[in-house]
Amino acid sequence: MKKNTDSQISSLLEEIRLQLTSLSERVALLESASTNKTNGVAAVPAAAVQPEAPAAGISEEEILAISAALAACLGVRVHIRQIRLIGSGAWAQEGRVSIQASHRLHS
Repeated sequence: MKKNTDSQISSLLEEIRLQLTSLSERVALLESASTNKTNGVAAVPAAAVQPEAPAAGISEEEILAISAALAACLGVRVHIRQIRLIGSGAWAQEGRVSIQASHRLHS
């Protein structure tokens, strides 16, 4: 039984190695594509990217984090033009409903 487990572990490790190789190739492809034009969007060198003046309540670090998350998701650098908070009472209501539903209301 131990030999079977060892062979399963070996096959899983091999699958992980193959997936890691595939992911490495994809990352290299995305990095090379970000230096060229991709999807009609011209890539901008990192030195040329200057974040705009932070809006009230949003720090420069938060803007950089949002920009990095978008770049990681889309595969290209993005230019953030505007960040604004959109308030919605629906999220607050859903949160209250969820919390109230988790309470036991037995009398």
